[in-house]
Amino acid sequence: MGGNTSTQVAMLGLDSSGKTTCLYRLKFNQYTSTNPTVGFNCEKINVDNGSAKGSVFTIWDVGGQDKTRPLWKSYTRKADGIIYVVDSTDKERLEEAKIELTKLLRCPETLGLPVVVLANKNDLPGSIDSAEVEKLLALHELPPSHLWHVESTCAITGEGLDEAVEKMCELIIKKKKAKRKR
Repeated sequence: MGGNTSTQVAMLGLDSSGKTTCLYRLKFNQYTSTNPTVGFNCEKINVDNGSAKGSVFTIWDVGGQDKTRPLWKSYTRKADGIIYVVDSTDKERLEEAKIELTKLLRCPETLGLPVVVLANKNDLPGSIDSAEVEKLLALHELPPSHLWHVESTCAITGEGLDEAVEKMCELIIKKKKAKRKR
């Protein structure tokens, strides 16, 4: 991508998964204490490393409470990709996260949008690894044409976040190339 291209990304996931902490870690490169998101946050992130260097991501971080989830579709309409954040320590809610992600990816607006899942809070005891998150979210059941990736992250330290952004860039490029071939 690079070269000052602007990319729209919807950052979604259940409440308390760490979406806003991830967003501000990417924006300010430091931990920022956050409150539960009512509505949304929007930030432009300048990518300054890797093959995505020079890219600008506009990330829409949307609240994950029950009552705001129906609004997710509004934020994915113009999106180039989805970052879906899960709390990798909260095994009970991973089933709920799977149901919400499945519902989301079945919408006509999101058909084929690349998805990068952040298995967040991987620094905490009892967290599960990205392979287990992949299995529990049933990502392997997505159609082969649906591009996705799971990245273990820690929003507080920033571990895995740059790699996740890099992977999102790669998946968006791959999707655009496949679309041009058709």
